[in-house]
Amino acid sequence: MSGAAASPWHEARIERIAPITPRIVSVMLAAPLARPVAGQHVDVKLSAEDGYSAQRSYSIASAPSAPHIELIIEKLDEGEVSPYFHEVAQAGDTLELRGPLGGHFIWRPQDGGPLLLVAGGSGIAPLMAMVRDWREAGGTTPLMLVYSARTWAELAFADELEQLQAQMPQRFLFVAATTRGAPRREGDLGRRLDAVQLQDLQARWGQVPRHVFVCGSNRFVEAAADGLLAANVPAGAIRTERYGGA
Repeated sequence: MSGAAASPWHEARIERIAPITPRIVSVMLAAPLARPVAGQHVDVKLSAEDGYSAQRSYSIASAPSAPHIELIIEKLDEGEVSPYFHEVAQAGDTLELRGPLGGHFIWRPQDGGPLLLVAGGSGIAPLMAMVRDWREAGGTTPLMLVYSARTWAELAFADELEQLQAQMPQRFLFVAATTRGAPRREGDLGRRLDAVQLQDLQARWGQVPRHVFVCGSNRFVEAAADGLLAANVPAGAIRTERYGGA
């Protein structure tokens, strides 16, 4: 029996919904789930009065110690589930939730590092959980997060990441790659990631990653993983998680 099939459904209450980019909302949920590991996900199920239901999987963005489960949900115009969170859902509403699920794409502070995280769009969610867990554990291992989106405004959690780098400049490096906007900060990138850029970033970082996590769309993950391999990152160090779409 799979982990999802063995995991029971629980009622979850929406505590807060807030926009964090033009197309992504943060959804805070209260649910009686076991403590997650950074990188895990939950299944969300919505049910209509006529009995129809739809479910989707969403990575957890909150730290494992957080009192609520935070999901970030990007609006897909033809989606069945995401428009509900953008257009209908309100604090106090309930839905069904099961998890936490997943055992491959996870990181714990005791796993150590150096740790390299590469995110595209809403693929930041599980990596943000890792960053937050790393911070709460003291941030003792070097961590570099490379985060790609079309523009700076579409980078979820950008303010939190900038603040963390200012607080821990010797151990945390945050690099933004904007594919449709000029770099906002010195050291950021204004184009799509490729092998040369990834190699240059590693040289700037000055670390050899022990663990690498890449999350984003199918095309983004494939390109980033190929670039990392071309930049001489060992294949065994790279874990990927992807979702459909371009």
